Amino acid sequence: MNPSPFPHQGPLSPAEVRGRDDLLADLTGRVTRRAVTALVGPRRYGKTSVLRRLAADLTEVTTVWVDLYGVASAADLAVAFDTALDSAGAPVRATAGRLALTAQIDLGVVKATLSRPARSRPDPDVLFPTLLDLVVATALTTPTMLVLDEFSAITTVPAAAAKLRTALQHHYRDIAIVFAGSAPSVMRTLFTDREEPFYGQADLVDIGPLDRTAVHGIVTDGFISTGRDPERGAALVHDLAGGHPQRTMQLADALWHHTPDGGSVTDEVWADALTELRERIADPMSRIFDGHPASARKTLRIVAHDESPHGAAGQMLALSKNAATKARKALLDNGDLIRDTDNRLVVTDPMLADWIRTTLPIF
Repeated sequence: MNPSPFPHQGPLSPAEVRGRDDLLADLTGRVTRRAVTALVGPRRYGKTSVLRRLAADLTEVTTVWVDLYGVASAADLAVAFDTALDSAGAPVRATAGRLALTAQIDLGVVKATLSRPARSRPDPDVLFPTLLDLVVATALTTPTMLVLDEFSAITTVPAAAAKLRTALQHHYRDIAIVFAGSAPSVMRTLFTDREEPFYGQADLVDIGPLDRTAVHGIVTDGFISTGRDPERGAALVHDLAGGHPQRTMQLADALWHHTPDGGSVTDEVWADALTELRERIADPMSRIFDGHPASARKTLRIVAHDESPHGAAGQMLALSKNAATKARKALLDNGDLIRDTDNRLVVTDPMLADWIRTTLPIF
């Protein structure tokens, strides 16, 4: 049996990225002219996949990819930057390794050195800026794109953003810099609030959902290339997923698995695929929903049913207007709610919205 043409677990390989031509062209132009850029979008919207494709396309530069997910201290930041330099392409890794030795750092083993007894371990508050200087020094000798993924996490470490800006601010024309983050409000604040070190230091670029044409191409090509007839499959997938990249691929994968070799998508096939997927993700959806505070759960429930938290639905669920306002703001800040192209408030994850609608009616 052929493997599914719709991978949906984890970032895609560069060759698997589809439907992002305009965004990639825009990012390529920005990187080429060294325009500092912040790529902003909700979780599972494909930021990492797009940036990996960008890195693969830009063969004339070496990418230093710093993953800041989960950082909570200067030690975490030092490990993240050390890992990024040690994992970079050969030109950067070789230069960084030589420069690191002059700073008494063995590249690639910072995590181990920070695990030593207190008397012999390096000071992470000194180590972190030293590694930042290494990134800059290396980039000045080798054309480099610096990707700072999950950049919003840097707010958890006091003064870290200021130290990063100090290291980078005089080299914006020398290094292609792309920030990426999944907490839209935090990301916007980092670059638009006058009190933040990176105020006005980057162009904000939004990554949106896949459009209907892109979804049609992805789904149709995947089915036809494996001997299946998609019929209305692409439309069904788009109508439910709304262009959400990861959920689009997950729905298409479920539909593909339920379509027999040489067969076509029918209403029965779609119903079976949707039933199976709903059962498979019911527990994760429940845990995600239950992880929110009570007022946020009520707000998500109301929005999923296309109602207003400030209207009759809010009254039915005993959600005060003040609590609804605070919950809506928090959910928007974290990317759990977004505005669609018609400026309607919607649950970002279409399968969470689907689970809410099928599990938790309002009236």
